[in-house]
Amino acid sequence: MKNLHSHQVFDQLPVREWVPSNMQIRQYAEASGDFNPIHLDDIYARQAGLGGVIAHGMLTMAQMAAMLTEWMGNEGRIGKLNVRFVGMVRPGDRIRLTGFIRARSEQTLICDLEALNEKDKRVLSGIAHIHLNLLN
Repeated sequence: MKNLHSHQVFDQLPVREWVPSNMQIRQYAEASGDFNPIHLDDIYARQAGLGGVIAHGMLTMAQMAAMLTEWMGNEGRIGKLNVRFVGMVRPGDRIRLTGFIRARSEQTLICDLEALNEKDKRVLSGIAHIHLNLLN
C-alpha cells in the first residue's frame, strides 16, 4: 500500500461498506443523547411521513470519519470534515462510503466525499482536509 505522501489528485479513497441496524441506531441514540422518535419509533416515523425509522445523520458522518481514519492510519489527521446530509439512511440499507483526492499540497490532501445507498442514491456528500504528518 502506498503511503499518504505518495497519493495524487484524483486518487480514489477506499470504499467502506456499512449496513446500519436498529440496534446500532439505538446505541447511537444512547451515546449521543438524541432520542428523537424518528430514529427509534417506526410508527412515529411513518406518521411523520418518513416511511419508517431513519439513522441519525451524525451516525453516517461517523462512518465516513471511520473510513478516513482507517485509510490514513497514523500518517495524518482530519483537519476539517464538512458534510451535507442529502438522503435518508434506513436500517438495513447498504451504504458505500468513499471519495477521491481533489487537491493536494505538501502538507494537506483535500478529499471530496460521498456516501451512496444500494440504489446509487447519494445520502451524504462532503469534503475533508487531511493534514499529513511530516515525520512519515
